[in-house]
Amino acid sequence: MTNTIEVRNPRTGKFDYVIIPPPPRLLAQQCNRARRAQTQWYQLGLEGRIAALREWKEAILAARQSLTDALVNDTGRLSISILEIDSFFSSIDRWCDLAPDLLQESAKNTSIPFIALQQTSVPYPLVGVISPWNFPLLLSMIDAIPALLAGCAVVIKPSEIAPRFVAPLLTSLNNVANLRDVLIFIEGAGETGAALIDYVDLICFTGSVNTGRRVAEAAARRFIPAFLELGGKDPAIVLASANIDLATSAILWGAVVNTGQSCLSIERVYVAESIFEEFYHQLVAKAYSLQLAYPDIENGQIGPIIAEKQAAIISDHLADAVEKGAIIHCGGKVEELGGGWWCRPTVLTQVNHAMKVMTEETFGPIMPVMPFSNVEEAVFLANDSIFGLSAAVFAGSEAEALAVGRQINAGAISINDAALTAIMHEGEKNAFKLSSLGGSRMGGAALTRFMRKQAFLIKTNSAHDPWWFNQE
Repeated sequence: MTNTIEVRNPRTGKFDYVIIPPPPRLLAQQCNRARRAQTQWYQLGLEGRIAALREWKEAILAARQSLTDALVNDTGRLSISILEIDSFFSSIDRWCDLAPDLLQESAKNTSIPFIALQQTSVPYPLVGVISPWNFPLLLSMIDAIPALLAGCAVVIKPSEIAPRFVAPLLTSLNNVANLRDVLIFIEGAGETGAALIDYVDLICFTGSVNTGRRVAEAAARRFIPAFLELGGKDPAIVLASANIDLATSAILWGAVVNTGQSCLSIERVYVAESIFEEFYHQLVAKAYSLQLAYPDIENGQIGPIIAEKQAAIISDHLADAVEKGAIIHCGGKVEELGGGWWCRPTVLTQVNHAMKVMTEETFGPIMPVMPFSNVEEAVFLANDSIFGLSAAVFAGSEAEALAVGRQINAGAISINDAALTAIMHEGEKNAFKLSSLGGSRMGGAALTRFMRKQAFLIKTNSAHDPWWFNQE
């Protein structure tokens, strides 16, 4: 576990960065240090914790360019990296604003007049976070920020595919005395993440179903909570009454933003037969208008494929679809440019559920489009999946779209839009099927899930309780 790991640059294909996983003893020491510091962090009180996080935000703002440069080298894309950093700053502000109301203690009347109830919550001392490579900064902090505000210490193991962003964060963190001992980053691959589970009181994981299953099993053996955000194969249903221009624009963005490297990407599209031809022709035309951000990173909307292994998966899904009769109308291949792997937005028709591109997570800018004859068929196809992360429905009216959306087995349904959970985090939701385990990562529950509820049942008089033994 002490061997160095070379990190590939997704734009150049060169291995130009090295991380060193901690040996078991050092990992234990880091976790123990965070656990010891957590007591003082919690005793700071919520106002103190908010002040520390706001201080950290200012320190990062002062070094924003170095963080941007690191994220660009991690992911090969510029505009989404800027958006990712802005979203990170916004999440600090949002949680600092929401936390006082969410963490209020309460006193309640009870059904027994002389027994009072005081309700409080106690944080899990040490939270572990294992985060992925597609949004390295945002997804490493999406659980960490609310956990810190709850009073937990946090140890983060980011993906070994995109770890460069950690260095500028640590530099800024060293300037915040109250925070630096309770927010720890450890570098390493899967075995480091697996070892981390043995030291924490709660684990958050974002990644594949297969790895998530192993995380859940390890957590279960230790009797600790596991909050898992796993894969998706998000469907979009476009009814005959839908605004085609709106639907194609929304689905294009929802499918190819960040080169489709998002669990909440639209990965399959079901369109009413009566508008099918017009829909896919318009989608193809809009897809053609998007350009690769190559060779100039500041031009074009489509960045490289970040993980080399993902390029192979995308190629396999496209080859499987073509072999089984799919027709490619634009894009359609993974190409090597300047050492990096790239894929242009791709629209396919003549697809079916015998194809990997309709059933397995592709994680690329791929839009397979399939017609349906009636609403029942559309709902059946949308639900014909092992995943249930999110979905989208387009119709001429909100009521018509909602009526269909309520039949879809997914945690978040965008109505006349797509992938809205990437933008709006207020709505609590639990993904269905194999897409998640544990409490909601969004809405108020995203903070309160890091607290254990504690009840004080207080006898308020000196009389004998009527249920005690009668000893007269």
